[in-house]
Amino acid sequence: MITVLAFLFTLGVLIVVHEYGHYRVAVACGVKVLRFSVGFGRVIWRRQATPDSTEFVVSMLPLGGYVRMLDEREAPVDPAQLTRAFNRQSLWKRSAIVAAGPIANLLLAVALYASSYWIGMNEPKALLGSPVVASMAERAGLRAGDWVQAGSADGEAWTDVQSMTDLVWHVTQGVLRGEALYLRVVDAQGQHERQVVLELDRLGSRDIDAQLMRRIGLGGVYAEPVMAQIKPGGAAEAAGLHAGDRVLSVDGMPIADAASLRDLIRSSGSASVITPQHWLVERGALRLQLDVEPVAVADGERRIGRIEAFIGGPPEMVLVRHGFFDGLSQAVRRTVDMSVLTLKMFGRMVIGEASLKNLTGPLTIADYAGQSVRVGLAYYLGFLAVVSISLGVLNLLPLPMLDGGHLLYHLFEATTGRPVSVLWLERLQRGGVVIMLMLMSIALFNDVVRLVGLP
Repeated sequence: MITVLAFLFTLGVLIVVHEYGHYRVAVACGVKVLRFSVGFGRVIWRRQATPDSTEFVVSMLPLGGYVRMLDEREAPVDPAQLTRAFNRQSLWKRSAIVAAGPIANLLLAVALYASSYWIGMNEPKALLGSPVVASMAERAGLRAGDWVQAGSADGEAWTDVQSMTDLVWHVTQGVLRGEALYLRVVDAQGQHERQVVLELDRLGSRDIDAQLMRRIGLGGVYAEPVMAQIKPGGAAEAAGLHAGDRVLSVDGMPIADAASLRDLIRSSGSASVITPQHWLVERGALRLQLDVEPVAVADGERRIGRIEAFIGGPPEMVLVRHGFFDGLSQAVRRTVDMSVLTLKMFGRMVIGEASLKNLTGPLTIADYAGQSVRVGLAYYLGFLAVVSISLGVLNLLPLPMLDGGHLLYHLFEATTGRPVSVLWLERLQRGGVVIMLMLMSIALFNDVVRLVGLP
């Protein structure tokens, strides 16, 4: 129920703000607005102050909305009202009305990001776990326990990395831009500063997916190699392990963090015969030698080892919060960066450099909306900002049916001195419907694939 309500609220806010942008600028330009609708289809709620005022409605299907203006191209107009018709306005007024919707979404994103920064979010500290074996991160020299302080695209202009979320954002930007990422790191105690380079420009791919992130290999957030919980009847209990035990080494190999310990346990299942592992654990002031024999279990088409225990302490968290002016500045910067990256991603999907799997639809939005609401208000506001940016950028694409398509018509009119003919408008609109249906089908297919867990 929380997911459904969060999804409906998300759509409602974004649609209302988008359409209000069109509505407000149209009214300011002297255009008569006939209807302001949230949703499509059968009207379920209606309000109109006077017969000559705007009709505000809520319709059955909430996947969009529209503002209907007085326009001679749609219906005959009373000669006394011609000056208030959209098609009789100057080119710059019509363009301003069309662009106002996407701009409203981008301004909303700034306000949402700023609010989330002012509230503050508890995020994992940028303390790295063990990098993936043979990955880019391992080759760059990153180690478990490294604390990332700052990132740079050129090694000269540095930006502070306040949390793991910041670090992932830097990596994402580097991948999409095809640029190397310089990192300034220290150890967990904040000492021994050094600089490493992730050669993201050599990846040969700009699709942000699980496979690419594994090739980069930053790993997860650092977690202490401790036994969090021991399951009854499992190999861990049989070996004498207790909750709180810290693992120092396995078969003489030092254990840097929980991730490396889990990898050793899992990899033991691939052996034809599993032999006991010799663990050195710290329990309070004591150091104990224990023999732990993982049990092999099926994991898809391979076999892995398990000891029936939860491994790893909670990650160290930091409160990321900004003051009023700094938060507003950060919000503007993040909105601009996200808009540019979103536009670039759309462009790469069009020319085939990025997979269409990056398209998401209402099911994914609903899932993420529910998850972010459960985490906290600041997280939900940040999620809402991302979706608002996506909606704003999407509507600026030069496709018929979208605001960007109408702006393209206006550009044609400004260049040639004459509007697009009615015949071509109808043809382009039909083509736009086909394109939008294809995009919606792909997005919905991707949603279903993600939710059922298909590769």
